[in-house]
Amino acid sequence: MDDNNMRLLLCFALLTLSNLSFATRNDRPIIGVLAQEVFKPQPDATSYIAASYVKFLESAGARVIPVMINQTEEEYTALFHSINGVLFPGGGVSVNSSGYARAAKIFYNLAIEANRREDYFPIWGTCLGFEQLAYLTAQKPVLVNTNTTSVSLPLNFTHEARGSRMFKDFPAELMKALATEDLTENSHMWSVSVETYNGNEDLKKFYKVLSTNTDGRIEFISTWEAYDYPFYGVQWHPEKNAFEWTRPYYMHSPNAVKVTFSFADFFVSEARKSFHTFESEEAARKLLIYHHSPTYTGDSSTFEQKYFF
Repeated sequence: MDDNNMRLLLCFALLTLSNLSFATRNDRPIIGVLAQEVFKPQPDATSYIAASYVKFLESAGARVIPVMINQTEEEYTALFHSINGVLFPGGGVSVNSSGYARAAKIFYNLAIEANRREDYFPIWGTCLGFEQLAYLTAQKPVLVNTNTTSVSLPLNFTHEARGSRMFKDFPAELMKALATEDLTENSHMWSVSVETYNGNEDLKKFYKVLSTNTDGRIEFISTWEAYDYPFYGVQWHPEKNAFEWTRPYYMHSPNAVKVTFSFADFFVSEARKSFHTFESEEAARKLLIYHHSPTYTGDSSTFEQKYFF
């Protein structure tokens, strides 16, 4: 084969590989973020989403659609088949009797069914979202009270962490920083203890524990991922390091900010494996978070900004 033919063959191979890459990756992911009830509802503000969760996802190349509470199951199902993942954020509502909990259960069940059909759909749970995932998987209350409402901690990695989907591509220096520096902010009073996890077969079979922490009395699970589903949970707050400033225990060091963007990049990369789509770009645009304006709440809240609905 002469040089010209070799060059043509190489160009064809590279073009084929490039096309295959795009065919197996969605570079326009849209992720739903679940809203939740406000503590003191007003006529024009009965639910909210903290803006830091929106920024977290947008920073890694996703667009965001708010998942409103108190919608019909049919509306949630239609949205599920249009978006590429869902994030259950932190907050302070019930994991078994709120509008947040009801919507989360519907999306969780739809995601179980879809992934069983090899229709990829990831879920991320932060803090309350982590607790919601635990409740949905165990199908009963599994939380214990811990003294972890205002502290940043290093992660105690398990032997499962390095080979996990979540951490396998993290650079060694960031893994070391996560294990030795106070980079993970905890704002929760309830946790899944290691003892509870070990005694609950539903949780043990479903989730691989990637890290733990302790309040000095109780060892609790701080990071996990599902064995067979693209479901991920962190009891701490990766989004706060880069986007929240109202508390002195929110860390803003270079490594802390790298934590924010590394976890955002990981989850958005999972959403890129989903090929759910809206019937048109116009249909997607009608629902995007861009139609709503965040309100400054930093003087009275742990969140700098919130979207109210």
